[in-house]
Amino acid sequence: MKQYKSLTFPALFSETVEKFGTCNAMALVGQIPFTYNEVNSHIQSLIVFFEKLGIKPGDKIGLLSTNMPNWGMAYYATTFMGAVVVPMLPDFSEFEIENILKHSGAKAMFVSKGLRSKIDKIDVKTLQSKISIEDFSLINSVESSPKFDLTEKSVKDYHINEDDMAAIIYTSGTTGSSKGVMLSHKNICSNAISSKTIHPMDETDRFLSILPLSHTYENTLGYVIPMLAGACIYYLGKTPVPSLLISAFKEVKPTIMFSVPLIIEKIYRGKVLPSINGKAVTKYLYKIPFFRKKLNAVAGKKLKETFGGALTFFGIGGAKLNSQVELFLREAKFPYAIGYGLTETAPLLAGSGPAITKFQSTGPALVGVELKINNPDPHTEVGEVWAKGDNIMMGYYKEPEKTKEVLTEDGWFKTGDLAKLDKDNYLYIEGRLKNMIVGASGENIYPEEIESVINNFKHVVESVVVEQKGKLVAMVHFNHEELEQQYKHLKKEIENYVDYTVDELIEELQIYVNSRVNKFSQVQMVVSQVDPFQKTATHKIKRFLYY
Repeated sequence: MKQYKSLTFPALFSETVEKFGTCNAMALVGQIPFTYNEVNSHIQSLIVFFEKLGIKPGDKIGLLSTNMPNWGMAYYATTFMGAVVVPMLPDFSEFEIENILKHSGAKAMFVSKGLRSKIDKIDVKTLQSKISIEDFSLINSVESSPKFDLTEKSVKDYHINEDDMAAIIYTSGTTGSSKGVMLSHKNICSNAISSKTIHPMDETDRFLSILPLSHTYENTLGYVIPMLAGACIYYLGKTPVPSLLISAFKEVKPTIMFSVPLIIEKIYRGKVLPSINGKAVTKYLYKIPFFRKKLNAVAGKKLKETFGGALTFFGIGGAKLNSQVELFLREAKFPYAIGYGLTETAPLLAGSGPAITKFQSTGPALVGVELKINNPDPHTEVGEVWAKGDNIMMGYYKEPEKTKEVLTEDGWFKTGDLAKLDKDNYLYIEGRLKNMIVGASGENIYPEEIESVINNFKHVVESVVVEQKGKLVAMVHFNHEELEQQYKHLKKEIENYVDYTVDELIEELQIYVNSRVNKFSQVQMVVSQVDPFQKTATHKIKRFLYY
């Protein structure tokens, strides 16, 4: 950290411009990138625009937009002048957006064209200006309205301190309650600097951004880190459907990417497994470890080529990675790495580079972060993860009581996650404290462990294990498309056959699971969940909806 003068966005960005001003900074795929000098010019002009709109340090500015270069420019312009950015996920409902704008007291907001309908009917008394993010023009402006002018540069000198609030991130977590996490300049900047030590990178690197920038994970790791390195970020500009991704991989040839488990799990189940199971001989050989490793190595080479052939780091976070998929990635020698963190920790707490990963571990504590297992179980060594460091949030906005619940007086943050540490201090997440079920004889049952077994069963997409009237019930979403494909030649009878097969699978699954878990973790009932489970931005299931 000592090499940086000040842990604030304007200070770090000015150093980047000084070193990498003429380097490519960000672009939509298929377009010419902005250089860091050009990005800086836009930021300075945006600050003048804010001044014309009467925005002052400490004011809150909402940001509701899909990923694009202007998203980052709006984010930096806001924080450079000491205002506070309030990013919102594009899939937030109109109700959530209105509540966030009211709760934060937003004075202005940016919105992208495709999301404008979500703010048409909102009524927020503090909101004075709505800005189109595509061209920084005022929405519903009149002739006399202030205008963005790229030739104008701010002459004011804004003094930003490390402990000044930079952002309020509203979580839409798996527990259902959305809180405003206050993150300071130091919280985010220190975390980006520490995270950057995990993997070497420089101005020649190309990032492909596919996760929402409004989520802390992509924001810190996929946006602030490349800025520190002088690297270039490419955005899809559209929903990351497979055809669009394949095209972007070919064009960008990314060296670094961040993802959630669901994306790589879909690739494994949708591309890798069918190519192996398509022939009887490879399907048989895949069951033998020696041949499985050989087949995975071949599939790994093809997978790397699919990603453009230049990938050196594929970060996975946001939820637990399926063990079967991780085994494939290891044997395929795919450059994956797993990290662990929360919005409240800006976000990374633990992680490692591809060369030193351990199976099913999120890696050791990040540089500058202290982790401990509080009150571990004497038999399993599992306890709640507590964390301390410069990246720990300032607190929940306007929620002092909720802040006290998770922050101790001596600075420890209670994550709510259950885990254990090995002899090398590598962290192994077992599940959420709130999800833990206490068995009839007082045993601790971790539903996530049971779900990881269920999710490796044939035709299973995802699952949730809950307690109902003292019994463990597994709600399972089967891949109906896959099953329908088996019976497509039957035409009219297809639906009956799929239903019959699901009934058979349920019986088979219960035996499969209960033979692989301990006695008190055995499921008493399996029910079919026809529709996919509702999820958060990082594709974690909103479990509270299914209790």
